[in-house]
Amino acid sequence: MHKIFFFLLLACGGNTFSQSPDFDKLPSLAWQFKAGPIVSSPVMDGDLVYFGSLDRSLYALETKTGILKWKYPTSGVIRSTVCLENDNLFLYSGNGVLYCLNKKSGKQNWKFQTATGYLGDRHNDFADYYHSSPIVQNGIVYFGSGDGYVYALKSSNGELVWNYKTDDVVHTKPFLHHNRLFIGSFDGYLYALNAQTGALHWKFKSTGQRYFPKGEIMGNPVVAKGLVLVGSRDFNFYAIDENSGYCHWIKTFPRGWALPVTPNDSVIYLGTSDDRQLFSVDIASGKVHWKADANFNVFGGTALGKTMGYFGTLKGQLVGIELKTGAVKWQFTNDASRTHQAKYFKENGDYRDDIGQLLPFPEDQLKMYQQLGAIFSTPALSNDLLVITCFDGTVYALKK
Repeated sequence: MHKIFFFLLLACGGNTFSQSPDFDKLPSLAWQFKAGPIVSSPVMDGDLVYFGSLDRSLYALETKTGILKWKYPTSGVIRSTVCLENDNLFLYSGNGVLYCLNKKSGKQNWKFQTATGYLGDRHNDFADYYHSSPIVQNGIVYFGSGDGYVYALKSSNGELVWNYKTDDVVHTKPFLHHNRLFIGSFDGYLYALNAQTGALHWKFKSTGQRYFPKGEIMGNPVVAKGLVLVGSRDFNFYAIDENSGYCHWIKTFPRGWALPVTPNDSVIYLGTSDDRQLFSVDIASGKVHWKADANFNVFGGTALGKTMGYFGTLKGQLVGIELKTGAVKWQFTNDASRTHQAKYFKENGDYRDDIGQLLPFPEDQLKMYQQLGAIFSTPALSNDLLVITCFDGTVYALKK
């Protein structure tokens, strides 16, 4: 039934490495904040933490207290994660507009309207959970849009540098490496574009499968050890040569999607949906070192400490694991999940036998995720705080 259910980064597009102390034991609650439903990841920067909500607003909270510093309303749902450059914050909203705001005050510096116009960003289906999150490097902001375009804008004023048209929705976060921009489209292609001109270097076509013949590229690509690593809706995860577009290896996940990937030296941590596991995979060979039982679907990335990693599940649980072995050290269950788990799951974590009657339509699936406080996001880790955003609209800050 689930075939379709499926900290501040370096230059907003790098690896999730942290020098923060490890949370080797279950952390305690520092504060919590309530907004509208959230799928975007929190971004911590100094004394503020930023996140967007499906209630169409961007929030800036005080990191230490969770008190609202400022709020910026847009006319579209926010499904993407913000990006920072100096004093600027870049936000892409579901109204098809990229905003540049002052990160301290929330005052708008400029905005850019994509080709979607008043229709806003195109939503492919109910499981198209995210919009493209912008990245910024060398004075250029890059992002994709539901109109099928990849955009490059001057970060200083929003002037269009170039755009590139694909044949379907572009909702992945781009990755920039060696002057090449890598980004996936729902047309089933991964594109390697010249970062300065937008010219095509190569494109790679996913295999596709029975339920998803186009093989929509839904995972955010990352580059590590000369390979572009990306997951698709065709149940495959690909390792593609960054220079030639040649596929070095493919790993197939029999039960569903493998989308969120986090590189760490010679390995990646790869989350899966219906397989309900987090894998440690060798980048060069695709060999699995270990797998950790997540107990439910994983759609967000892994925040990395020195020896510990942290990821969320759509059951509303934050999991702390030992990076070397994959051993689960602790789980934090949010308030919504504690309240509503029994409506949908048995004591052993499996779905109830009558789940098909409880969730006959896609909107029922989304309602379940909201009731569970599903964690679609990547946790933010900084100093002694671990911040997570949840689909019921709650933000939690946890401390050692």
